[in-house]
Amino acid sequence: MSADNGKKIFTKACSQCHTVESGGKHKQGPNLHGLIGRKTGSGEGFNYTEANKKKGITWESDTLDIYLTNPKKYIPGTKMVFAGLKKKKDRNDLIAYLKEATTS
Repeated sequence: MSADNGKKIFTKACSQCHTVESGGKHKQGPNLHGLIGRKTGSGEGFNYTEANKKKGITWESDTLDIYLTNPKKYIPGTKMVFAGLKKKKDRNDLIAYLKEATTS
């Protein structure tokens, strides 16, 4: 897993809608700081869909891997327009980056 490669993926595929830094602003999607270990739809100050609120899972490596494969399939009704990352290595790299960037 390469967090450096994951940062490149985040910049290309995620940063239009998400920020990762502590106190970062919400965009079309929520700020992701503190994501790991947080329940779906529970980040402060963002208007989540009912689908995200009711999914009831905790974001960890395994749940992020499933979600990032096909977000609309994992959480039907989500507002996230991202189609997903088909390559397992890309998902692993992105998750490695998110673990670093959203907890520091």
